[in-house]
Amino acid sequence: MRLNSIAIEVFLNVPHSFKADLLLVLVTLIAAFGWVFSKEALAGLPPLLFLAVRFILAGLVLSIAVGGRWRRLNLVQLGLALKVGVVMSVAMMFWVLGLNSSTHLGESAFINSLAFILVPLLVRGLFGETQPLFTWLALPVALLGLGLLTLKGSLQLEHSQLLFMVAATLFALHICLITRLSGKVPVLALSAIQLLMVGLFALLASIVFETWPSRVSNEIWGWVLVSALIATSLRFLLQIYAQGLTSASHAALILTLEPVFTALLASVWFAERMSLAQLLGCVLVFAAMMISRTPALLMALKNVKRLRRQR
Repeated sequence: MRLNSIAIEVFLNVPHSFKADLLLVLVTLIAAFGWVFSKEALAGLPPLLFLAVRFILAGLVLSIAVGGRWRRLNLVQLGLALKVGVVMSVAMMFWVLGLNSSTHLGESAFINSLAFILVPLLVRGLFGETQPLFTWLALPVALLGLGLLTLKGSLQLEHSQLLFMVAATLFALHICLITRLSGKVPVLALSAIQLLMVGLFALLASIVFETWPSRVSNEIWGWVLVSALIATSLRFLLQIYAQGLTSASHAALILTLEPVFTALLASVWFAERMSLAQLLGCVLVFAAMMISRTPALLMALKNVKRLRRQR
């Protein structure tokens, strides 16, 4: 107990920037485990039903965390949150369908991470905002990496790969819209609304399109619970807190580690192995993410040097 209290005290007194970095790395690790938890749960539940249960539970947890602050939400803010929630709901349904049919978790995570590359392109197309040179330099590298990951000697894409590409595009659109809402809707309430919407949309779709199993084992329900409570609720709470301690660009830079952690976990948990071409594809996709984040990386290095001079 004494050691625990000392550890907590040390953590609370470290600089905000370092605390944010530690928490965001933890968030990416939890997100990576979320892929594993979800894949395990899908072994015993239809994908849309799993998504519904996971996100309704997680949304209820975040709703409790919002507490009395719900009363501060006006109709305009609620309308904006609901519109963004629709995009997230459709994106998550494509994601879970892709995950259900995927045979290679690490590869899927890297395809899904292309959302980070697509964000500046969508911002340019939808809102006319100019983008730095690094964005355009990253694009051909990402496309080459995607080709190595998906084509595998033929021009035919797998079903799961197509689903993840659609999901990545929708996630990129969702990030663009969330960025435009910055400061207009309380972050915690916005997150709770989106999670509940994903759950309710998935539940309706599951009722229409899926056949529910007559019995689900306790092991599968265990995977659903850890997916909902740890990989979703805890992840969002930590991410929201950590992002409040640092800049959005710096946070996004660290969050790009998610596919790397996912691929490593998949190699251990499911004994997945990649061909040389797939590994090179992963490296190129990750390199493209880093190239696109070069301005944020340079700013982070500048801030580190400034803090060192102040000490």
